[in-house]
Amino acid sequence: QVQLVESGGGLVQAGGSLRLSCTASGHTFSTYVMDWFRQAPGAEREFVAGISTSGGNTYYADSVKGRFTISRDNAKNTVSLQMNSLKPEDTAVYYCAAKRTGYTEGVRTNRKAMDYWGKGTLVTISS
Repeated sequence: QVQLVESGGGLVQAGGSLRLSCTASGHTFSTYVMDWFRQAPGAEREFVAGISTSGGNTYYADSVKGRFTISRDNAKNTVSLQMNSLKPEDTAVYYCAAKRTGYTEGVRTNRKAMDYWGKGTLVTISS
């Protein structure tokens, strides 16, 4: 069982930046593919970014490519999402998700494939 806790959400103006963090419990963090998803009001939960177990491979939704960066620190059991050039349409609850895969350079993008979820952190971008 893995518990995920997100932090770092808040209210910022368009064009600003935020850094989200997700801390995982347990001793096998490095065997989990990690993702960030988001869900805006009235919308489905959508993939934002994913990272392989070593951190060597990342993948982004087209809507955030070039603005967001996902990274992980396996020694600290954390995955982060650096969000720059934020837009009002980035407003959503952001969720950290994990899937146990063993060591892999693959990335998962399907929310139904993920095994564990955090409770989310709210990001609000004002225009």
